[in-house]
Amino acid sequence: MQTRGTLYRLLRDQFRAADVPTPELDARILVAAALGIEPGALLLDQDLAVSADAVALAARYGECRLSGAPVGRILGQREFFGLGLELSIGTLEPRPDTEILVEAVLARFADRALRLADLGTGTGAILLALLAHLPQAQGLAVDLSMDALATARRNAVRHGLSDRVLFLCGDYAAALAGGLDVIVSNPPYISHPELADLAPEVILHDPVLALDGGADGLDAYRRIVPEAAGLLARGGLLALEIGAAQGAPVASLLRDHHFQEVEILQDLSGLDRVVLGWKQCDNQV
Repeated sequence: MQTRGTLYRLLRDQFRAADVPTPELDARILVAAALGIEPGALLLDQDLAVSADAVALAARYGECRLSGAPVGRILGQREFFGLGLELSIGTLEPRPDTEILVEAVLARFADRALRLADLGTGTGAILLALLAHLPQAQGLAVDLSMDALATARRNAVRHGLSDRVLFLCGDYAAALAGGLDVIVSNPPYISHPELADLAPEVILHDPVLALDGGADGLDAYRRIVPEAAGLLARGGLLALEIGAAQGAPVASLLRDHHFQEVEILQDLSGLDRVVLGWKQCDNQV
């Protein structure tokens, strides 16, 4: 008889043997999903028997993970900043490092009627996380992919935020008007040489459109920064996720376009992850 505990340990040991990077976490999430329970609940009542259907589903999930599919792609969703988000072929899978960008924006704004724009919104992760914590704010979700926009819309509906979001198909900020308080983006920033070195679970499952940052990885920033300079209201904030080696060049780009108090924030590994800059206020020159 299979129990919760034996089923978990079976997948965990298979993942360990195959050198899956996080075998315990992945096994816990996948077995919990097969059982229809929360991952934390898997640690309780480990001697409870499980159905044959749940065993078969967990085995199928395990096979997918062993073939290189990420857990989020297997389940079709990923949690980000406390929100369960649907994934699709047109969306990047949100990663924990991106939560640093959300935290940075929330730390700098009290709840008021902010006007936000998320350029290259994908699943809507950044914008929806911000709106969930800023109930007076409204947002614009922009993406070049209609599939991504449809996914972001479903995620907004799922979390009761769709009445505060306008979804626009466009190339970064090309279709936007001015007067925005915050512009956020996690744009493509992988350089062409780095694309070939990405892990298979990234390059085979995330859309290349959301990864390819051009020859040096900075193409998107060269578009977004000058556009943001013209669209932000005085005192508005531009917040960008960056690659680990891009802090200095992106910060310099912001300064070249007259952003003030430019900051580079690090992730939990101590790597550059976010660049912030403020559009100068009326009393600044």
